[in-house]
Amino acid sequence: MNKHSWITLSQSDPRALYLQVIEQIQRRVAVGDLPPGTELPSIRQLAADLSVSVITIKRAYLELERDGTITTRHGKGSVVSENPGLSTTLAERELESYLNSAAELGSLLGLSKTELQRRLAEAYEASHRRQK
Repeated sequence: MNKHSWITLSQSDPRALYLQVIEQIQRRVAVGDLPPGTELPSIRQLAADLSVSVITIKRAYLELERDGTITTRHGKGSVVSENPGLSTTLAERELESYLNSAAELGSLLGLSKTELQRRLAEAYEASHRRQK
């Protein structure tokens, strides 16, 4: 297992490998796992760790830099941008994914719509109490 095991590439995924890298880095930034200023591995290091070509990672990093997610400083590497420029759409897609999973699990457990809504409301309230 490599030290960047939070990036998982799948040969069976129809998307290009560089797109999988972009999506996973953007997701980690959006949910706060990679806060602003976090140093990313060098292109060569990440390529070696993931057993992909340097060109694959370079393309991913260039796209991430173009959309404002990361900043690359010549000779110093890449870091998550102070203002990553990720649209709320990415965070909303992440939320939608979690909500869909919760709805499917609730259905498997035989929960009614009302019961699932009640439990979501309780989780929401508990989250707000923890944040205070």
